[in-house]
Amino acid sequence: MELIQAAVLGIVQGLTEFLPISSSGHLRIVPALLGWEDPGAAFTAVIQLGTMAAVLLYFRADLWRIATTWLRSLRDPALRSELDARMGWYLIVATVPIVIFGVAFADQIETGARDLRLIGMMLILMGVVLYVADRTGREDRELESLRTPDGITIGLAQSLALIPGVSRSGATITAGLLRGFTRESAARFSFLLSIPAVVLSGIYELKDIGTGTYGAGPTIVATVLAFITGYAAIAWLLRYLVDHSLTVFVVYRVVLGILVLTLVAAGTVEANQPALGEYLGTVTP
Repeated sequence: MELIQAAVLGIVQGLTEFLPISSSGHLRIVPALLGWEDPGAAFTAVIQLGTMAAVLLYFRADLWRIATTWLRSLRDPALRSELDARMGWYLIVATVPIVIFGVAFADQIETGARDLRLIGMMLILMGVVLYVADRTGREDRELESLRTPDGITIGLAQSLALIPGVSRSGATITAGLLRGFTRESAARFSFLLSIPAVVLSGIYELKDIGTGTYGAGPTIVATVLAFITGYAAIAWLLRYLVDHSLTVFVVYRVVLGILVLTLVAAGTVEANQPALGEYLGTVTP
């Protein structure tokens, strides 16, 4: 049963990591609705490495070009004006906020931030903000026009994703739209920006692998499934955003948020359901 649960959560992670609907929120909501223990922040961070492997594979050519051009530009000033060299700096600058806030609020992220009431409210609130950005954004900018203020703004938005229910892709795509980028350009930068932050958080949490609800084996299975479904989600979303708005994701977020808050208010699910490891620590023999 543990293996099946982990597999389901791995698929959920892969499908929701790159869609603007909050993967960390879903990894808290799905177990609560099915009566499973909260898998915990460590499990969530580790299986995100699967989706990061997917984005690394999907954007491998872009990443190689950015990395090599950025490194060469450190020695050759003539290359520093090229987009790939600048993109390297933008990704670094935009990652700094989430690293700072992630370290500063590590304890809150592991405990209080996983409250279902907070997740439900964030799903609704950020859904509304996403709708406004999608409707009012100029959408007349491509990645070639990216500048440092854009990187800082989008990076600050990414740090909000430390709160389950916000959605990393949702926050960064929203910020990109508000800066005037097209949906596809905002999504592409969002995916590239997710790599450093999620890889760092996953590596940081590797020390706790197998200590929470699921052991090392189920966690590995979940990570592999997250990779497969995550790759498919990236390919689908980039094609979808060429001709479609983000309204379907807004509606989904709001409906899910209302459902979560309703179930919590009715006492059907617990707002602060502990992870199994935390629960066992409170039980006396």
